[in-house]
Amino acid sequence: MNYWDHRTPARRTRSITEQDIARTASELLDEGGLRAPTVRAVAQRLDVAAPSLYSRIRTVDDLYDLALDHTLGADTDITAAVRDAPLHPLMMTFYRHLVAHRWACQVIAMRAPRGPHYLRLSERMCTLLAGTGVPDPLGAAYALSNFVIGSASTAPMIGDERAAPVDPDTAPTYARLHREHAVPPETIVSAGLAALGAPPETTASRH
Repeated sequence: MNYWDHRTPARRTRSITEQDIARTASELLDEGGLRAPTVRAVAQRLDVAAPSLYSRIRTVDDLYDLALDHTLGADTDITAAVRDAPLHPLMMTFYRHLVAHRWACQVIAMRAPRGPHYLRLSERMCTLLAGTGVPDPLGAAYALSNFVIGSASTAPMIGDERAAPVDPDTAPTYARLHREHAVPPETIVSAGLAALGAPPETTASRH
């Protein structure tokens, strides 16, 4: 169950807020990856007893949900893009966000994002795609977001991909192209978005 399905209303006397938990969990994820944010670790950083957090969250999965949405909302570039960017720059900004927070792709692979900031991003994508007249805006949104998430997931191994030699006897064409290839990763992502129907010149209606 997603955190947003069982969200607990805050009590006026409670000193630790949902935002405190979300911010702390996102900091731990940025620092230590997917295994870093435990209920105990969040409680220690907030200087409270771990059991006190269970009035707001149930499991570590809730920490992932909160951190994922908080991190997106704290990214001013994403916020601006969701507000008024065309489709291509919106997706490129999302790609950069995911590269900057490598754990986010892992969380998205486990749990469908349903926090308010991710819903606004999805709404913007669907609105822009519907404005282009594509027959299946949601399917197109899935294709674009899955491509961006996959590209961001593999970004950490780009250096190894370029450094690792390719056996020309086994794969001669690949080996030749590999030796000559020096295209920046973002250029490849941009070309992929264009191939999926979101070229740089996309100017879908700004609703």
